[in-house]
Amino acid sequence: MSKPITGILTPNITPVDRAGRVDEDTLRRYVDWLIDKGVDGLYPNGSTGEFVRFTAEERRRIVEIVVDQTAGRVPVLAGAAEANAKETIAACDAYGAMGVRAVAIVAPYYYRLSDQGVYAYFREIADSVSVDVTLYNIPLFASPISVDTVVRLASECPRVVGIKDSSGDLPNMMRMISQIRPLREDFCFLTGWDAALVPMLVVGANGGTNATSGVVPELTRSIHRSVIAGDINGAMKLQYQLLPLFDAMISIGEFPEGFRAGARSRGWDLGPGRVPLSDRQKDAVAEAQRQIDDLLREFVDSPTAKVSNQVIEKIVHQVMSQLKGH
Repeated sequence: MSKPITGILTPNITPVDRAGRVDEDTLRRYVDWLIDKGVDGLYPNGSTGEFVRFTAEERRRIVEIVVDQTAGRVPVLAGAAEANAKETIAACDAYGAMGVRAVAIVAPYYYRLSDQGVYAYFREIADSVSVDVTLYNIPLFASPISVDTVVRLASECPRVVGIKDSSGDLPNMMRMISQIRPLREDFCFLTGWDAALVPMLVVGANGGTNATSGVVPELTRSIHRSVIAGDINGAMKLQYQLLPLFDAMISIGEFPEGFRAGARSRGWDLGPGRVPLSDRQKDAVAEAQRQIDDLLREFVDSPTAKVSNQVIEKIVHQVMSQLKGH
């Protein structure tokens, strides 16, 4: 039985240089910064990393860089979704050979599939790959993965070790946990919806893959550790600090421009996204940038940010003491 994936994993933005190429040097430095700030893992080629806007060759190079720069310090969950099952299987095997902990695969996109179609797609992949697979449910962009389908795949496919759910649907998360956890203790549940991070953790999610962790990794880590320590009131105070920042960053029309703006507020110029913006859109981004700057200035100046490392160490000490007591 493999160890579940836990904690906050960052679906990192992919830095791009002025020529539109993957900025490998900046990506390496950004990975180091995220790890230094306490993230529990990296998630290249996620939606925040704009995986559909890079070529298959670029996607493999992105994962190669992240795995190399991470150097085993934290696990890597690599987005491996391609246009069809055959190419996805090839990407999974390539990433597995690079040393990723697992791959994340979004349900088929563009063509909407039935529940049976989604099941057959993942079953073919799970039966063929040489690396652990996490399902990625993001109904905003792709065919939804129903609770029944997740339960069926978890029951039948040992290679399917978890799900990243970005629907924000708390009751569905509870249904999955209640049905799967008695069957598979190793199965991990990760939330990709930052606005409900604390509630998802409280009902039993193992962690999150949260875009805001690429901007305020200290805050998302503190939320996770507070819940682990049983300090739900403290976690909710942090959640309400995270909420307006998440809303401001996700409200910019062209995702993930808002999170690029957030990174700029923290001193990271990760370059432009790969979708051209109109002048009106650029004005909207500039206006949102000012709002995000103000929110992050309050965060950086707040006692939470200044003592976050001390708080984390205290929480970890408490948790370890409790474990030893049992």
